[in-house]
Amino acid sequence: MSSFESKVQEALANPKNQGEIPDADAVGTVGSPDCGDMLRMWLKFTEKDGKRVIDRASFQAFGCQTAIAVASMATELLRGKTAEEAKILTASELSGDLGALPPMKIHCGQLVEGALRNALDNSDPSPQADAASAMAPTLASDLHRKRAGKIRIVPLD
Repeated sequence: MSSFESKVQEALANPKNQGEIPDADAVGTVGSPDCGDMLRMWLKFTEKDGKRVIDRASFQAFGCQTAIAVASMATELLRGKTAEEAKILTASELSGDLGALPPMKIHCGQLVEGALRNALDNSDPSPQADAASAMAPTLASDLHRKRAGKIRIVPLD
């Protein structure tokens, strides 16, 4: 087993920050119809030293093991960062200790980066935004929702 594979297995054995944050300040969702991966990320902010920083980040993922491992790493790396600092993180930086992703797994880092950017784009500190984020459906319920476009996601039994 390669070093990369062993690090992914390690991250999967003890994934961090999995599940939703009910009172999240921001929620971002991204999915790739090409590979079927979907990821939702929740962000909770706090004030620290006069700055609004990420206090907690969590995720739900339907996808390959690498996407789950990258999301787990990323949620740890985000703690203490401002929205501006988090926005400039690249997919490879979000992969953390996993290191460089193999070419066929680069989309996993991009999936996590996309969910983070979507959450940050939706991070409005107003009370109305907080209420809307808290009411976001779970990723599982989103998978079963009827789609309006041409792309359909069909759960397999």
